[in-house]
Amino acid sequence: MRFDLSGESQGEWFKFFRSEMGENGEMKYLDPEPDAGRVRLRIADVEAIDKIRAQTRKVVKEFVLNPKTRQMERVEYEDQTSAQKKAENDMIWDYAITEWENLFDKNGDEIPCTPENKARMMNIPVFARFVGRCLQLITGANAGLAEGAEKNS
Repeated sequence: MRFDLSGESQGEWFKFFRSEMGENGEMKYLDPEPDAGRVRLRIADVEAIDKIRAQTRKVVKEFVLNPKTRQMERVEYEDQTSAQKKAENDMIWDYAITEWENLFDKNGDEIPCTPENKARMMNIPVFARFVGRCLQLITGANAGLAEGAEKNS
Protein backbone atom coordinates (compact mmCIF):
# COMPACT_ATOMS: atom_id res chain seq x y z
CA MET A 1 0.00 0.00 0.00
CA ARG A 2 1.42 3.39 -1.03
CA PHE A 3 0.54 6.68 0.62
CA ASP A 4 1.06 10.25 -0.56
CA LEU A 5 2.79 12.05 2.31
CA SER A 6 2.94 15.43 0.56
CA GLY A 7 -0.26 16.50 2.30
CA GLU A 8 -1.64 17.96 -0.93
CA SER A 9 -5.10 16.39 -0.96
CA GLN A 10 -7.29 17.51 -3.83
CA GLY A 11 -10.27 15.75 -2.31
CA GLU A 12 -12.88 13.18 -3.26
CA TRP A 13 -15.48 13.49 -6.02
CA PHE A 14 -19.18 13.12 -5.16
CA LYS A 15 -22.15 13.12 -7.53
CA PHE A 16 -24.71 15.63 -6.32
CA PHE A 17 -27.64 14.05 -4.51
CA ARG A 18 -30.70 15.66 -3.00
CA SER A 19 -32.03 15.25 0.51
CA GLU A 20 -35.42 15.56 2.12
CA MET A 21 -36.91 15.28 5.57
CA GLY A 22 -38.52 11.88 6.16
CA GLU A 23 -41.85 11.33 7.94
CA ASN A 24 -40.08 10.38 11.16
CA GLY A 25 -37.99 13.57 11.15
CA GLU A 26 -34.82 11.93 9.88
CA MET A 27 -32.93 13.25 6.88
CA LYS A 28 -33.33 11.06 3.81
CA TYR A 29 -30.58 11.18 1.18
CA LEU A 30 -31.69 10.34 -2.37
CA ASP A 31 -29.66 8.62 -5.06
CA PRO A 32 -27.93 10.94 -7.54
CA GLU A 33 -29.76 11.56 -10.79
CA PRO A 34 -27.99 10.19 -13.92
CA ASP A 35 -26.99 13.67 -15.16
CA ALA A 36 -26.08 15.00 -11.70
CA GLY A 37 -23.13 17.36 -11.37
CA ARG A 38 -20.10 16.47 -9.32
CA VAL A 39 -18.33 18.24 -6.47
CA ARG A 40 -14.80 17.58 -5.21
CA LEU A 41 -14.47 18.00 -1.45
CA ARG A 42 -11.69 17.70 1.08
CA ILE A 43 -11.37 18.05 4.83
CA ALA A 44 -9.52 21.10 6.14
CA ASP A 45 -6.56 19.88 8.17
CA VAL A 46 -5.22 21.62 11.29
CA GLU A 47 -2.63 23.57 9.31
CA ALA A 48 -5.25 24.94 6.90
CA ILE A 49 -7.59 25.88 9.76
CA ASP A 50 -4.75 27.63 11.61
CA LYS A 51 -3.88 29.69 8.52
CA ILE A 52 -7.50 30.72 8.08
CA ARG A 53 -7.90 31.62 11.76
CA ALA A 54 -4.73 33.70 11.67
CA GLN A 55 -6.34 35.83 8.96
CA THR A 56 -9.76 36.17 10.58
CA ARG A 57 -9.15 36.37 14.34
CA LYS A 58 -7.29 38.78 16.54
CA VAL A 59 -5.58 37.49 19.68
CA VAL A 60 -6.15 39.89 22.56
CA LYS A 61 -3.90 39.83 25.63
CA GLU A 62 -4.75 41.89 28.67
CA PHE A 63 -4.46 42.02 32.42
CA VAL A 64 -7.59 41.63 34.53
CA LEU A 65 -8.19 41.64 38.26
CA ASN A 66 -8.83 38.23 39.79
CA PRO A 67 -11.39 38.94 42.54
CA LYS A 68 -10.36 35.89 44.59
CA THR A 69 -6.63 36.59 44.69
CA ARG A 70 -6.90 40.38 44.19
CA GLN A 71 -4.02 40.15 41.77
CA MET A 72 -3.78 41.13 38.16
CA GLU A 73 -3.65 38.13 35.85
CA ARG A 74 -2.83 37.99 32.18
CA VAL A 75 -5.60 36.54 30.02
CA GLU A 76 -5.62 35.79 26.34
CA TYR A 77 -8.61 35.35 24.08
CA GLU A 78 -9.55 35.57 20.43
CA ASP A 79 -11.64 38.49 19.26
CA GLN A 80 -13.68 38.18 16.08
CA THR A 81 -16.30 40.42 14.52
CA SER A 82 -19.33 39.01 12.75
CA ALA A 83 -17.77 40.05 9.41
CA GLN A 84 -14.58 38.17 10.32
CA LYS A 85 -16.63 35.11 11.31
CA LYS A 86 -18.40 35.17 7.93
CA ALA A 87 -15.05 35.56 6.16
CA GLU A 88 -13.67 32.60 8.15
CA ASN A 89 -16.62 30.40 7.16
CA ASP A 90 -16.28 31.45 3.52
CA MET A 91 -12.56 30.64 3.56
CA ILE A 92 -13.20 27.21 5.09
CA TRP A 93 -15.79 26.41 2.39
CA ASP A 94 -13.39 27.69 -0.27
CA TYR A 95 -10.76 25.27 1.03
CA ALA A 96 -13.17 22.33 1.42
CA ILE A 97 -14.81 22.66 -2.02
CA THR A 98 -11.94 22.34 -4.48
CA GLU A 99 -13.96 22.20 -7.70
CA TRP A 100 -17.26 21.21 -9.28
CA GLU A 101 -18.63 20.19 -12.64
CA ASN A 102 -22.06 20.50 -14.27
CA LEU A 103 -23.75 22.72 -11.69
CA PHE A 104 -26.11 25.18 -13.35
CA ASP A 105 -28.09 28.26 -12.29
CA LYS A 106 -31.84 28.67 -12.90
CA ASN A 107 -31.13 30.02 -16.43
CA GLY A 108 -29.14 26.92 -17.38
CA ASP A 109 -25.75 28.67 -17.24
CA GLU A 110 -22.90 26.75 -15.66
CA ILE A 111 -21.92 28.15 -12.25
CA PRO A 112 -18.19 28.92 -12.10
CA CYS A 113 -16.43 27.41 -9.09
CA THR A 114 -15.23 30.66 -7.46
CA PRO A 115 -14.86 31.52 -3.76
CA GLU A 116 -17.87 33.85 -4.04
CA ASN A 117 -20.05 31.18 -5.65
CA LYS A 118 -18.96 28.57 -3.10
CA ALA A 119 -20.16 30.88 -0.32
CA ARG A 120 -23.42 31.56 -2.17
CA MET A 121 -24.01 27.85 -2.77
CA MET A 122 -23.47 27.10 0.94
CA ASN A 123 -26.46 29.37 1.65
CA ILE A 124 -28.69 26.99 -0.34
CA PRO A 125 -29.90 24.39 2.20
CA VAL A 126 -29.97 21.38 -0.18
CA PHE A 127 -26.38 22.09 -1.26
CA ALA A 128 -25.20 22.71 2.32
CA ARG A 129 -26.75 19.39 3.43
CA PHE A 130 -25.07 17.65 0.48
CA VAL A 131 -21.66 19.08 1.40
CA GLY A 132 -22.14 18.22 5.08
CA ARG A 133 -23.09 14.65 4.25
CA CYS A 134 -20.14 14.22 1.90
CA LEU A 135 -17.73 15.52 4.53
CA GLN A 136 -19.21 12.98 6.94
CA LEU A 137 -18.57 10.28 4.37
CA ILE A 138 -14.96 11.37 3.93
CA THR A 139 -14.26 11.27 7.65
CA GLY A 140 -16.32 8.15 8.27
CA ALA A 141 -18.03 10.01 11.12
CA ASN A 142 -20.69 7.31 11.49
CA ALA A 143 -20.28 3.56 11.17
CA GLY A 144 -22.88 3.05 8.42
CA LEU A 145 -21.65 5.81 6.12
CA ALA A 146 -19.36 3.66 3.98
CA GLU A 147 -22.32 2.26 2.06
CA GLY A 148 -23.35 5.77 0.97
CA ALA A 149 -19.85 6.57 -0.22
CA GLU A 150 -19.89 3.57 -2.55
CA LYS A 151 -23.18 4.74 -4.09
CA ASN A 152 -21.64 8.13 -4.90
CA SER A 153 -18.40 6.85 -6.41
